[in-house]
Amino acid sequence: MSKAMADEPDVAIIGAGAAGISAARSLAAGGLTCLLLEALPRLGGRASTRETSVMPLDLGCGWLHSGDRNPWTRIAGELGFTVNRDTSAWGEQFRDLGFTPAEHTAARRAFARLSERLATTPPVTDRASDALDPADGWTSYLQVLSGYISGDELERISCRDYTAYDEASTDLNWRVPAGYGALVAASLPAQAAICLSTPVEAIRLDDRRVVVETAAGSVRARAVIVTASTNVLVGSSIRWPSALDPWRHAASRLPLGSNEKLFLEVIGSSPFEDETHLIGDPRDATTGSYYIRPFGRPVIECFLGGAGARAVAEHGSAAAFERATDQLAALFGSDVRRNLRPLLASDWTRTASIGGAYSHALPGQSDARTLLARPLDDRLFFAGEATHTTDFSTAHGAFQSGARAAAEVIAALAAVVT
Repeated sequence: MSKAMADEPDVAIIGAGAAGISAARSLAAGGLTCLLLEALPRLGGRASTRETSVMPLDLGCGWLHSGDRNPWTRIAGELGFTVNRDTSAWGEQFRDLGFTPAEHTAARRAFARLSERLATTPPVTDRASDALDPADGWTSYLQVLSGYISGDELERISCRDYTAYDEASTDLNWRVPAGYGALVAASLPAQAAICLSTPVEAIRLDDRRVVVETAAGSVRARAVIVTASTNVLVGSSIRWPSALDPWRHAASRLPLGSNEKLFLEVIGSSPFEDETHLIGDPRDATTGSYYIRPFGRPVIECFLGGAGARAVAEHGSAAAFERATDQLAALFGSDVRRNLRPLLASDWTRTASIGGAYSHALPGQSDARTLLARPLDDRLFFAGEATHTTDFSTAHGAFQSGARAAAEVIAALAAVVT
């Protein structure tokens, strides 16, 4: 057992992603000792930057959504990370390839009408698909966008949940050239102890402490902050006390969607231009979204959501790279095949300690976010993007939830005589 585990910290934090690191920052500022237990061999959770020969690449979150009010923007400045505030190319279709201006306009209007119906006249079922108008003629395109935004099809999306995020967003999406994951990892406070590659196996409540069991030993803490994903909360990899059954039920109503990224290296002279974007096939609900040569570097990011991302888990990254290359060749000409080389791929669905991308509420279940955020017995506290009612699915929502849970812990422990 490591010394950090034997020292009985004030607070044990399960998960060293954006929420766990945020909680550690607040606890350290409040004078409490904490130990983060992380199953992965790295910090960051779903914020993961990989260094490559081309540039740092974010396999997880890559955009500072609502950048003007995103706390990571401030932290980036404090830590010396550059924030790029240029308008992104998302939403554009480079040279109208495979998507004429008239079609693009019609598709975007269909999306605007759907968003308006979800906000103003939502169906009584709270099921987003029930707000579709077949007369719009762009159902596949709308399902593609649902996959990118929520990681799942509209049939499994709550209107209230979707609208809560949409209304809170400022639509300012900025980037960290050095990597969002690198920023999150660099923000861990020096006072916090960390045990990587240490998956939690069980949590027990005794008379005065919470016991967190791992293969490397057990930690006894005055309180525990759980930042595990909803899929992990629902799953069987951790033995939870039966008192947490209502929390686990709430988590089951907030499943993780499916999103994956593929990165292709651009080799030699090609028709790919800096900072451009297009959708592979707007009529295909499994299509990729391609961000081309970000920051002028020779790479293309293929973003997949919903059914497209599930296909990666089912058929593997090699097949996904082949399909992405086929889509780009169909748009730019077959000669571009010689310019494309698989570089890197995410695998969030099969990452056991996470199990997917980000949470969405099932129809009629948006209240589960508030239920999941409740403390248990002022000893077990919950954070993570799924516990935020408006900024879920984001690293800044995770950050805010970690700060909220830490404040709850500080208040609870201050009221207890040890």
